[in-house]
Amino acid sequence: MNKIPSVNLADFLSDDAERKQKFINEIGDAYENIGFVALKGHFLDDKLVANLYTEIKKFFDLPTSVKEKYEIPGIGGQRGYVSFGKESAKGKKEGDLKEFWHFGQYVDADSKYAKEYPQNVEVEELPEFNKVGKKAYQMLEKTAQYVLRSLALHLGLEETYFDNYIKNGNSILRPIHYPPITTEPKGAVRAAAHGDINLITLLMGAQGKGLQVQNHKGEWIDAIAEPDELMINVGDMLSRHSNNKLKSTIHRVTNPPKELWGTSRYSIPFFMHPVSDMKLDVLENCIDENNPKQFEDITAGEFLEERLRELGLKK
Repeated sequence: MNKIPSVNLADFLSDDAERKQKFINEIGDAYENIGFVALKGHFLDDKLVANLYTEIKKFFDLPTSVKEKYEIPGIGGQRGYVSFGKESAKGKKEGDLKEFWHFGQYVDADSKYAKEYPQNVEVEELPEFNKVGKKAYQMLEKTAQYVLRSLALHLGLEETYFDNYIKNGNSILRPIHYPPITTEPKGAVRAAAHGDINLITLLMGAQGKGLQVQNHKGEWIDAIAEPDELMINVGDMLSRHSNNKLKSTIHRVTNPPKELWGTSRYSIPFFMHPVSDMKLDVLENCIDENNPKQFEDITAGEFLEERLRELGLKK
């Protein structure tokens, strides 16, 4: 496959059984073959998207000394600001050429997960920043819920199989700023080749070149979304749970050509995580003679801890 397929969530949400099945077939086929789709018909409206970009640009334009106030020690970068070059891809010592922010789950005070998750960090200089971030988080979470419902049906599960695992899940909204490149990078790129940790990732800001996906032949192909599309890919947790039936595909963000080094790039992924006690054990109906069980049993929380250490975000 040399092109990212495009699907429309409106087909899945329609009352037409044929349209709904068409969506399930298309997204299932894409995730078995390349692990990425471009999705129209999501729950983000144009005004919310514009407001979110306005707020995150304002934040990243703040002086470094102000931004660093919001870098919280001891939580592995799970909330607030993570400064430039702190994160590196698994197995790579060079830090990626990016800085980012994390919005996390909004749980009720009486939820058993309230003590497990760090509090979201309020930016006092920007009164709209947290409000807009929360709204975007909720609309992306809603979109992800329906994508996972379609995948549950594709895998032969109950449609709402994932619902209880993602309610109060440890999901993260990560606005990223790739600043202008000022000197020749020594082995570093904006985001080195990696797979995502989580169930699925919903990416805003994949317009224009930069994001590349590795297909099964090992070729790098450009993943470019239309302005009204989210790029959505399978993460390692879902790949593991489905015995690699659904593919978590290696991807990267390349450095721009030298004439564009002076420009910033922004992208906003939403990493859909389940609750930490979800078992990622391989689904029985994804095991057969041709596809024996490939992964050991593990919970989502254990898997996340392991990977955060590999990324250098936790000691």
